Amino acid sequence: MGHFYFVRHGQTVWNVENKICGATESPLTERGHRQAEETGKKILEQGICVDEILCSPLSRAKDTATHIAEILEVPLREEPRLFEQNFGKYEGTARDGKEFYEDKKNFVCSYDGGESMMKVAHRVYGLLDEITAQDEKTYLLVAHNGIARIVESYFRDMTNEEFSAFGVPNCCVREYPYD
Repeated sequence: MGHFYFVRHGQTVWNVENKICGATESPLTERGHRQAEETGKKILEQGICVDEILCSPLSRAKDTATHIAEILEVPLREEPRLFEQNFGKYEGTARDGKEFYEDKKNFVCSYDGGESMMKVAHRVYGLLDEITAQDEKTYLLVAHNGIARIVESYFRDMTNEEFSAFGVPNCCVREYPYD
């Protein structure tokens, strides 16, 4: 039985401002950098063995992954399929907006210029298929909350309501076992 780990990036400026980041760059705050370092130390202390870190190319995930990789002394590789969903017209708007919350339940909605959940799932599921088809390496994926929803849905059935409400805290470490 194999497994991999998932970590959401550290706190960003737009997280603090309650804005949807999506495909837009928002740098880590000082707290976000500390969270990433603490996560690396926690992984090390818990004896979690990681062979390679795959991360989103967006700076908030890459910076988080870099801190963790330096502490664990493991290789890091950018993985474009972990790029956060483009939320189109909602980028930079309030995360708790009612219209956005309702639109997240429509998996074919591209948010006027963004990317639908179905398209995101297609690219992320492809990566997860590759990871779960092998047992040679243990990966740590460092990405975003939107990607966390997709990863979770790969492993368990969820209602639309559960899917749209699902999220993980910044720098939370989740393990995903697979057969």
